[in-house]
Amino acid sequence: MNADKKVKILATLGPAIRDAAHIRQLVEAGVNLFRLNFSHGEHADHAQRYQWVREVERELNQPIGILMDLQGPKLRVGRFAEGKVQLVNGQSLRLDLDTTPGDASRVNLPHPEIIEALQPGMSLLLDDGRLRLKVTAKQNDAVITEVIAGGELSDRKGVNVPEAVLQLSPLTEKDRHDLTFGLELGVDWVALSFVQRPEDIVEARELIGGKAFLMAKIEKPSAVTHLEEIAKLCDAIMVARGDLGVEVPAENVPRIQKDIVRTCRQLGRPVVVATQMLESMRFSPAPTRAEVTDVANAVAEGADAVMLSAETASGDYPLETVQMMSKIIRQVENGPDYQTQLDVGRPQAEATASDAISCAIRRISSILPVAALVNYSESGASSLRASRERPKAPILSLTPSLSTARRLTVAWGIYSVVNERLRKVEEVTSTALEIAQAQGMAKRGETVVITAGEPFGQPGSTNSLRIETLH
Repeated sequence: MNADKKVKILATLGPAIRDAAHIRQLVEAGVNLFRLNFSHGEHADHAQRYQWVREVERELNQPIGILMDLQGPKLRVGRFAEGKVQLVNGQSLRLDLDTTPGDASRVNLPHPEIIEALQPGMSLLLDDGRLRLKVTAKQNDAVITEVIAGGELSDRKGVNVPEAVLQLSPLTEKDRHDLTFGLELGVDWVALSFVQRPEDIVEARELIGGKAFLMAKIEKPSAVTHLEEIAKLCDAIMVARGDLGVEVPAENVPRIQKDIVRTCRQLGRPVVVATQMLESMRFSPAPTRAEVTDVANAVAEGADAVMLSAETASGDYPLETVQMMSKIIRQVENGPDYQTQLDVGRPQAEATASDAISCAIRRISSILPVAALVNYSESGASSLRASRERPKAPILSLTPSLSTARRLTVAWGIYSVVNERLRKVEEVTSTALEIAQAQGMAKRGETVVITAGEPFGQPGSTNSLRIETLH
């Protein structure tokens, strides 16, 4: 088991990854879980990549998580008679429900929910924020806007509405079809795009029905406003900085990222920082210094995982990108002030036995030279509480559930082994020491801290702690 880094890597699969051998290389370089991006590719492509990951999982005998990322509602303008127009600052542009091809004075906006939500004074962003409009008047079936930042606008470019909450489900018909397919395939995580409010999480939960864990992507200003409520309802959060950076001023994104990481750590929800982390490595074997600093900052802030998108899905250097990200993570984690920074941001413990023990093992691992913290957990909940404390030693999670082990691949510092032979608490110590040694996480003479609970195997019952030396 390659447990030499605590921050996990989530890598996106795409046409750049051509077989299971490529996936194995990425895992050996440091990838812990993979993303299937349902904004691109056919179901057959995703099924093939899914099978490759499971093949590598069996070969390496280590759990690998798979996340399906739903596309979500894509809001776009209609088409133009000439294919494109040039918009000039100060001119008027009408956006309406008429499907007739547009011109420089009007264009179809086939989303009545946008027209309904907009009010005079609100902004619209087109083509990933390259063009900006301001609503000057509203009609029953149209809005009149003034071009604030003009430029070329062509067919079917995207629309962002940062100042309004749209009466729109985050799950389109395509998403529902994709979700059914992904759950039948057996994905471990579902990432929900364009979350606006807590009700979106409730809707997705009902559709998933406990068949996978749910990750909410924070990329809308309204989701930032309702962050704590959303985080409490889902299993993890993704800081999706692409659309977030379009809908809020770019200079606000670093602060929002810090706030999200801090909130998720307090709530004990894994948090993934995503988008353009090593973007230049799509076409270059080396990153920019700014990108290296960006990844390092996410690690230093306490993120559970960092994500690669096009870098591994369609880039020219997927393996080199993962290797670089692993080097950055290890460099930060081995720095003299990394643990101190994590301790300063330590969240407030809850008045539970599990949190008391989690706090204790963090403290013990800072006093004693602990090689590994071994935790037995059926649901993964106590392992996640231990991870929340960001202890100095890695966490070896023993679980009888492969589903739980795959879920935990996104969480900071946790490495899981599926073990079904534990039936009573007396077996935990000997088994924990044996597995820690077999996985290379502890050697003879080293100290191991072991936690479990009685009644044995009952979720939420972690109530015992042992300090053992491997003989």
